[in-house]
Amino acid sequence: MSTPKSTLPVIAAVDGSDDSLRALDWALGAARGRGAPLRVVHVWQYAAAWTPPGVLVAGPPGPDEDEVLDQVRTYLDGRSDRPVMEYLGLQGAPGAVLPELGATAQLLVLGSRGRGGFASLLLGSNGMAAARDADCPVVVVPRPGREVHDAAPAEPGPRVVVGLHVDSPDDTTLAFAFAEAALREARLQVVAAYPWPPQTWASAGELVPPVTDQDAIENETRILTESLLAPHRKDHPDVRVEPYVAPGDAAGHLVAASKDAELVVVGRHRRRLLSPARLIGSVTQAVLLHAASPVAVVPPQALEE
Repeated sequence: MSTPKSTLPVIAAVDGSDDSLRALDWALGAARGRGAPLRVVHVWQYAAAWTPPGVLVAGPPGPDEDEVLDQVRTYLDGRSDRPVMEYLGLQGAPGAVLPELGATAQLLVLGSRGRGGFASLLLGSNGMAAARDADCPVVVVPRPGREVHDAAPAEPGPRVVVGLHVDSPDDTTLAFAFAEAALREARLQVVAAYPWPPQTWASAGELVPPVTDQDAIENETRILTESLLAPHRKDHPDVRVEPYVAPGDAAGHLVAASKDAELVVVGRHRRRLLSPARLIGSVTQAVLLHAASPVAVVPPQALEE
């Protein structure tokens, strides 16, 4: 028998950085909203494997000797609105250990960067690995101050954004986005982009002008969008849905919509027959790198094992 989702924890990965504390704050709210316990995890990368033979080193810290978890306890001390808390110190490579934790979580939350890596990186390797490999949705919380260009003025109030690819829709991603909007009493902005102008090659170096009318493509995209949203509207009648159909790059539209959004939801990537490895699509990767709001990456149902 599978474990009821409500009993699975929200996991916040911490490493002592300001980024991970921001992710912890986000995870606290997510756990409270779900009525779920919050498990705070620090993966300690033990250096013994890289130590020359014959050199004595200290062993990994004991469960009560983890300075990072002690920092978190101090950070949360005195907060009366905390959910049920669990603290877990693990040993290993974070990029490998954290994704494995997704098998026993309903959500995994990380900061966009940790203590390691280069200061110029927009997304650390651990966040990318978790978003690519975890079996549960992964939320990456960015650093504040990311600039977003070409953002249209948005109506005040809480807003969740979800990307919809009408040619390859993922009901799991839509269901997650609707549930998040319902939890937050937020409206849901659904971004459905279509490529325009389409490019058809007749011969080397020669482009054929499109024969399809743009209005027809936009209208068809809108019809498909509404049909895909219909069952989720029925499940969440109180969620106000705002379909946004536009030509051009889906990643650009999603990044622009991330300004002042509570969350942007994107699908990961479907496993292909000739490419069985788990992948992050180009749109999802661009949104992770550039969105101003937290980004939830949702694995498709077909990938759950």
